Amino acid sequence: MRKTGRRGAGEQPVEGQPRLPLKELIWESLYQTVLQAGLVFVLEVLEAEREVVCGPRYRHDTEREAHRAGHVGSSLVLGGRRVAVRRPRVRTVDGREVDLPSWMAWSGEDPLNERAVEQMVLGVSTRRYARSLEPLPEPMEESGTSKSSVSRRFIQGTEKKLAELMSRDLSGLDLVAIYIDGLHFHGHVVVVAVGVTSEGKKVVLGLWEGATENAATCKALLEDLGDRGLRTDRALLVVIDGSKALAKAVKAIFGARALIQRCQVHKVRNVVDQLSKEKQESVKSTMNQAYRTTDSARSKQLLENLARSLEREHPGAAASLREGLEETLTVKGLGLSGTLERTFSTTNLAENLNGNVRQTSQRVKRWRGGLMILRWCAAGMLDAEKHFRRVRGHKEMPKLVEALRAHDAELDGNVTPNSAVIAA
Repeated sequence: MRKTGRRGAGEQPVEGQPRLPLKELIWESLYQTVLQAGLVFVLEVLEAEREVVCGPRYRHDTEREAHRAGHVGSSLVLGGRRVAVRRPRVRTVDGREVDLPSWMAWSGEDPLNERAVEQMVLGVSTRRYARSLEPLPEPMEESGTSKSSVSRRFIQGTEKKLAELMSRDLSGLDLVAIYIDGLHFHGHVVVVAVGVTSEGKKVVLGLWEGATENAATCKALLEDLGDRGLRTDRALLVVIDGSKALAKAVKAIFGARALIQRCQVHKVRNVVDQLSKEKQESVKSTMNQAYRTTDSARSKQLLENLARSLEREHPGAAASLREGLEETLTVKGLGLSGTLERTFSTTNLAENLNGNVRQTSQRVKRWRGGLMILRWCAAGMLDAEKHFRRVRGHKEMPKLVEALRAHDAELDGNVTPNSAVIAA
């Protein structure tokens, strides 16, 4: 009968059973052990590649095209910094340096740039970058973690992200809606465009910097999107804030194909800001009630009644309410469900994206020109895009697609005018 239980202190391990290096595990952390083992592996791979190029060591070969050239002090990318190593060298018979493939991949700047961007987006300052990294074992020497080095790599990394964003091919996207909104940075404005596909997926389309949120800036952005494949020959729902300039630019590019939806939240805010405190709450409640009404004609009637009631004592508020009123009710005429209608009734989707950019850049104390602003915006937006979900009410997206195609057919004269689209 086999005995079970704990083995005595003097007993030997069973033959074939792995013996754990208990002493090493006690005195070295797992992280340090993995690092050191990894560096050994790196040097072994490099030596194997050198042997492929130069042939076996100590073997005479008259046809050899390259030979070993000892080792040289260098560094490779590891854990967000550069680590000093002695790398094997190879030279051709005429003295030219031969680059080993693995070394070229491991020593590149791109991983460092990506790490710098990631850390900065998460709120780590350049001064504290080194502290955010896992410590290295004492024998290892590191570099590339100084404030200036991290700042330089962040600039390179964000320039690359900005270039990637501004060169995206939009021709393959089945877009049905675009949100346009502006971000203000100390005398600069960045106009941002976010698209929604027919499946309800969100995608950052582009951005444009200008002195103000005017028609010229927005038009330049839309023209850039068109140059990259955005279709302007079919109907599109365009959600904007209360800016007349944005509406003007959208109409200039899309013409009658654009169904403009002005943000209801902005409209309420613009009207309420022109009222006395005693009036603000009741007017706000009345407007919200009108916008919650499912019937487009009924909503319009309630808002017009409110404008008439304000006209004598608050003519400015009444004029603000009437300006672009029908464009705040566009989605109500498209036959959308309550959830999807609310999604496209405001610019909240774009505002949430802009909020991520503000949070990302809140540590910046001094903005040095428009290019720096664009780099930070691109970094924040692409980081937010990684976590995008489909829009709320996305299951009802076919209704929006159907309404847009009906609008196209009406403009092309192929069908009798659709009452739902006319209401829009």
